[in-house]
Amino acid sequence: MPVTLVQTSFPELPLYARGKVRDLYAVGNDLLFVATDRISAFDHVLATGIPDKGRILTQLSLFWFNYLRDVAPNHLITANVAEYPAILQGHAEELRGRSMLVRRAQMFPVECVVRGYLSGSGWKEYQQSGTVCGIELPRGLRESDRLPEPIFTPATKSQDGEHDENIPFSVMADRIGTQTAEQLRALTLEIYRKATTHAESKGLILADTKFEFGLIDGGIVLADEVLTPDSSRYWPQAEYQPGGPQPSFDKQFVRDHLESIHWNKKAPAPGLPDDVVQRTREKYLEAFRLLTGRSGLE
Repeated sequence: MPVTLVQTSFPELPLYARGKVRDLYAVGNDLLFVATDRISAFDHVLATGIPDKGRILTQLSLFWFNYLRDVAPNHLITANVAEYPAILQGHAEELRGRSMLVRRAQMFPVECVVRGYLSGSGWKEYQQSGTVCGIELPRGLRESDRLPEPIFTPATKSQDGEHDENIPFSVMADRIGTQTAEQLRALTLEIYRKATTHAESKGLILADTKFEFGLIDGGIVLADEVLTPDSSRYWPQAEYQPGGPQPSFDKQFVRDHLESIHWNKKAPAPGLPDDVVQRTREKYLEAFRLLTGRSGLE
């Protein structure tokens, strides 16, 4: 099993932010994104990481940034460590395959979520009100049913900074302006349609996903991570059976284990047994191989 990297430290650089998975460092006016092998569930980072997870997320995002470049510009400068500033060359081995040097963007304070299938929080809301984010849907839909058309359901972070909260489009428009909100909605749906076509050609259903956008020199760019198993719900087409939850290429083994041990979902978060770590790693790798057509990581 490869070595697991759960935290980075580059004393030469100011730490810009540390998220659940990524460590961000300021490199002059730019940013260094480093994807660790941390894994979170139920809004807590677990005590055990998943080997290679950061490399998978980074290299899958790079694949999608390139695939979508004719639809949306992005913030990537380079992921070639040899092209990084001299100050980082001493950390080349640690950074290779799991990092990106990006332009700093002025990020919009919303997550652009698109759903093509009825699942997750959307399914819960639909059962109660027949809507998802206030959007009325046909009656009689089952869990995991394909929607008549993909729907845009933005979200924002709650005050505690942990949970994503679905918001109506009108709230998003109030926060960032109607014209910008409409631009982001159109761009989100266009990216989703292109990504869905590619995923389906590889035997995968892209049930839903979320994007983050920002401004660089006044233009909208796609940023952060893109269409990874951490930000997207992928299902195997061959096993698709609407009417209940679907097997997915994400943290399902982790969630199932945590439910089985009756963890109270409060800190400190527990570690994971080796078999759960191994199976989760294999699921992430399988999604990577199917989507990119590559047999291994760089």
